[in-house]
Amino acid sequence: MSENKFDSMLYGLIPGLLLPPLALVIFWLVKSEMGLWDFLVRFQYQGMLSKALSVATIPNLLLFFVFIWTRRNFSARGVIFATLLMAFVMLVLKFV
Repeated sequence: MSENKFDSMLYGLIPGLLLPPLALVIFWLVKSEMGLWDFLVRFQYQGMLSKALSVATIPNLLLFFVFIWTRRNFSARGVIFATLLMAFVMLVLKFV
């Protein structure tokens, strides 16, 4: 068992998967007056949805470093795994 509380891949995976969509929603709230669905469709139509998602994964970097600094290495691995999953989603969106 890990010596640090909340040090498991699941504790890194869940926030790592939730943080990028949350960052995208915050970006939408700050920068757009249209609905969320229209905002996402416009990005997809312009071929920029995968780019927007890649920028939205930047907060995962901060989360990763927080886990490293607090010696929660398994949680940091979960964030890396979540980021790789997001990269797969970005590739699918880019080529579909």
